[in-house]
Amino acid sequence: MRHLSSPPQLHRRCFLQQSLAAGLACVGFPAIAQSSASILGQDEHRYRVVPGWGDLGGTTPLKNCHGIVCDHEGHIVLLTDHTANNVVIYDKAGKLVHKWGTELPGAHGLSLVQEGTREVLFITDLQKHLVVKTTLDGQKLAEWRWPEHTGKYTKEAEYRPSWTLHLPDGGFFVLDGYGRDYIAHYGADGTFLQIFGGAEGGIQHWGPHGGMVDSREGQTPTLLVAMSDQQHLLRLSLNGEALGRIDLPGGNPRQIRPQKDHYFVAHLGDNWPQDKNSRGFVSVLDSELRVLANLGGTPPVYTSAGKLEPMAHLGEVFMHPHDLVVDKEDSIYVAQFASQQTPPIKLERI
Repeated sequence: MRHLSSPPQLHRRCFLQQSLAAGLACVGFPAIAQSSASILGQDEHRYRVVPGWGDLGGTTPLKNCHGIVCDHEGHIVLLTDHTANNVVIYDKAGKLVHKWGTELPGAHGLSLVQEGTREVLFITDLQKHLVVKTTLDGQKLAEWRWPEHTGKYTKEAEYRPSWTLHLPDGGFFVLDGYGRDYIAHYGADGTFLQIFGGAEGGIQHWGPHGGMVDSREGQTPTLLVAMSDQQHLLRLSLNGEALGRIDLPGGNPRQIRPQKDHYFVAHLGDNWPQDKNSRGFVSVLDSELRVLANLGGTPPVYTSAGKLEPMAHLGEVFMHPHDLVVDKEDSIYVAQFASQQTPPIKLERI
């Protein structure tokens, strides 16, 4: 398998602004997350935390924040595993627009898909072992349960889907990231087409957590999978052939999202699961998947041989980033797991 690495260059070390240093003196995640003084990132990729964004005053419990997307109206759609409100929809100011959902205790992965003139959501549930498709306001349209007929599973409990990845033609893939690490492929009409991966397909356990179909113009579409505990991104053909990997040492890539000519990666923690107390960070990558900046993390450094040195969080702004979305104004919204039930963090670019 071809190993993808960055060209021989040494990224200039840039330290965070003095305002971040002041933030490091603070103690306690919530206070720092609400501080607008902290400047995150390096070089031209620097952001400021928007204090108080998404705080609904306890009226909308969140538990764990898992997936987050942005709809055509610019609303931020958040997926939680709290069955008082699995889906919380904010406006860009962080005010509540709508909330729904009481039946998904294991809500985990969230994808927004354009189907003709409407947008729909695909949600995975770890506890119910299924994928459900809904309208933006919560009407269930379809669901897919464990692919029993494939013979890859002996019981439903072995199937714990983490995310769905979507093709431009409407087809999609389901990552069984918490089960047996298979990737199931479905057609645009929802019919099962194939399954690959798993241990016999060379997919490591606790690897395929999130990802995307990389369908940039002029290139053959591929799967780009965030291999969480394995600390790399894995590129696969649409038939499961391994095409390359991009190492992200020290990180724990849970999801990768494209925006214009860049990719953004949410790292749950540093060297997770060995260190579950680490807070994690967000990486900004260029079109060739080289790390340009780490928000809330140490500056990326490449050796003269093109190898990325281990990265780590810096400060206490984040607490376990699990997913993110970037809006049209380049603001970033970060959903976090096991973060003391805090709302998503909004970062404005400066």
